[in-house]
Amino acid sequence: MPNQDAMTREDEGLRLRGARRADRAATIVLGALVAIVCALVAALVFYVLSRGGAKLFDLSFLTGRPQQFKAGGGIGPELFNSFYLLFLTLLISLPLSMGAAIFLTQYAPAGPVTTAVKTAIETLSSLPSIVVGLFGMLVFVLFFGWGFSIISGALALTIFNVPILVRVMQQALEAVPQGRRDSSLALGLTRWETTIHVLIPSAIPAIVTGVVLSAGRVFGEAATLIYTAGQSAPALDFTNVDLTSPTCPWNVFRPAETLAVHIWKINSEGVVPDLAVVSAGSAAVLVACVLVFNILARVLGRALERKVTAA
Repeated sequence: MPNQDAMTREDEGLRLRGARRADRAATIVLGALVAIVCALVAALVFYVLSRGGAKLFDLSFLTGRPQQFKAGGGIGPELFNSFYLLFLTLLISLPLSMGAAIFLTQYAPAGPVTTAVKTAIETLSSLPSIVVGLFGMLVFVLFFGWGFSIISGALALTIFNVPILVRVMQQALEAVPQGRRDSSLALGLTRWETTIHVLIPSAIPAIVTGVVLSAGRVFGEAATLIYTAGQSAPALDFTNVDLTSPTCPWNVFRPAETLAVHIWKINSEGVVPDLAVVSAGSAAVLVACVLVFNILARVLGRALERKVTAA
């Protein structure tokens, strides 16, 4: 018996040493992979900002009109169009996504229909953006007759954005502990009151983080907008409040070239003499905006989490 106990302890020690070696090896491999990914991202950001970072502080470039066949100009209309399209897309997609997420997590009965809907959402969230753009062109541009316009681009981006937001909000709502739901229901709250006063406030940090991250993805989208919002940037008159005028910035039926589309366009046409400078500056502004969206998502998410936790 003593010999058997000693052998058992020795085998256990060998297993523990093997587990520790495997754990160290896995830690080293995963750390190396993370370091490689971080280095690639940092190198990409550094390359883009080193080539066009000076334009981030050039007010004439950020507010000026683009020029063709001559040097100079800026990205003012494209930058405004990008933010305006982002605002309209979020204005349309947020209520739809929140309603769908609440229904799927709180009201939809378990069954084949709910499973099929969730599968469809997963499929839509992985669709290539070029496919969404072609669908938007066929439906919004041609079928509805809206032409290349802001509203066509915003609705196409909504199709692109809603499945992502639904997944984010659904996961955030499902992550709320079941005990909170049961406690509120036991206190006499209805399912809707539980959703409004318990689930959504608890899930707000994750929801806000997901929304801001999706906004960064939408802001840098190009393929979808090439076929829906168009590739032209008419002169904008911010004193013009005639919503039917093509120069009115708020006219949703005018074409709108965004910053990402502008980068693709000037590089494909090659008609701008200072193409390299304009392209590098536009890319730097786009990368800087996406970085701001990502940093803002982290900051807002943590701040809201601390507030909700303290409450």
